[in-house]
Amino acid sequence: MKPFFVVWTGQAFSLFGSSLVQFALVWYLTQRTGSATILATATLVAFLPDVFLGPYIGALVDRWSRRLVMMAADGLIALATLGLAALFLADKVEVWHIYVIMFIRALGGTFHWPAMQSSTSLMVPTEHLSRIAGLNQALRGAMSIVAPMAGALLLAVIPMQGILAIDVGTAVIAIICLFFVIIPQPEQSPEDQGSALKAMLEGFRYVKAWPGMMLLMLMATVLNFFINPAFSLTPLLVTEHFKGGALQLGWMESAMGIGVVAGGLVLSVWGGFKKRILTTLMGLAVCGLGVLAIGFTPAEYLNIAIASMFIGGFAMPIVNGPLFAILQDKVAPEKQGRVFTLVSSLAGAAAPLGLAIAGPVADWIGVQGWFVVAGVVSLLMAVTGPLMRPIMKLEENHREIKAEAPLENNSELKEAATERHKGVSPEEQIVCRPQ
Repeated sequence: MKPFFVVWTGQAFSLFGSSLVQFALVWYLTQRTGSATILATATLVAFLPDVFLGPYIGALVDRWSRRLVMMAADGLIALATLGLAALFLADKVEVWHIYVIMFIRALGGTFHWPAMQSSTSLMVPTEHLSRIAGLNQALRGAMSIVAPMAGALLLAVIPMQGILAIDVGTAVIAIICLFFVIIPQPEQSPEDQGSALKAMLEGFRYVKAWPGMMLLMLMATVLNFFINPAFSLTPLLVTEHFKGGALQLGWMESAMGIGVVAGGLVLSVWGGFKKRILTTLMGLAVCGLGVLAIGFTPAEYLNIAIASMFIGGFAMPIVNGPLFAILQDKVAPEKQGRVFTLVSSLAGAAAPLGLAIAGPVADWIGVQGWFVVAGVVSLLMAVTGPLMRPIMKLEENHREIKAEAPLENNSELKEAATERHKGVSPEEQIVCRPQ
């Protein structure tokens, strides 16, 4: 899988730069304004492209060269970051400038993420998709630990524009890596011809005709509504319940990040059960137990809450990794951009709504009460999931790829797809040449 790991390595550098800048900008806004409203607005700005534009962007990604989409997205992010660095250098930065740059960076990410996910299924053998998903989860967990520490150290020795320049450099590395790899481009099916809006609606119909995926998306939306706000309320849990400070909060956050890394590495080695949805449901049960334990931990036992946070983080890759693998394996290649963005948009839309409701509810029942509710919801879904036939048949009741993606006119891609499902990576079958 050399071509895939060339791309993956470049994207790992880019992810580090992006995580570094995210931390630095949030810290800058915190130091300059001290306003919770401004920080919340910055978070909301980063949600907007994915929630409101994701499905349409997915339709565009399915039409365009995914390799070029990733290069253009990395380039757009780099140019926006370079512009912000110039503003910092000239000492003319305003808060609204940062909002604009955050929106542009999020827009680039909304193009980049489905392009990378849908490319993975064309470059990685089917039996290794869960392992690669676990590796990706571990990488993101590692970045959540390393980037804040590196950002804090760098802010002490170099100005903001220097940190922004690092992100530009990592984006350039990612673009250069893409120059050396060819990513197969699936041929569009007849119903996807026409306007991008029509193609987007076809993506909706595709998912609607997949009973297991529709039910799973509903479950993901409900989980995001409860789980994401719970972890967002962790600072209040530490200060109000455990009577801790910044150090104790750091321990909690680090335990989460270390758990994500550990869970991702375990999944990358293990690969999960043959029936991938069982791996997800098992991970969901473990996550629910971890969150529930946090909610019931007495104030004098912070160490138990830290261990429970590790368990919750460990379970996240076990939950998410197999789901990504199912989508990459079962969704028709020419529709993966739309399906990935549709799932992301619907599940992501629940997070801001959950945050808006969690605050008042937590004030009423206590922060721990929200953790208890979130843990119970997770456990209920893990227990009832095996009783739902569409969920357990998720990998069998999808629309057949061959019915949606005729490849008669693309013999190379057809051969690559056939070999991929035999466990042979497509780069062994497709001659790499510039697109």
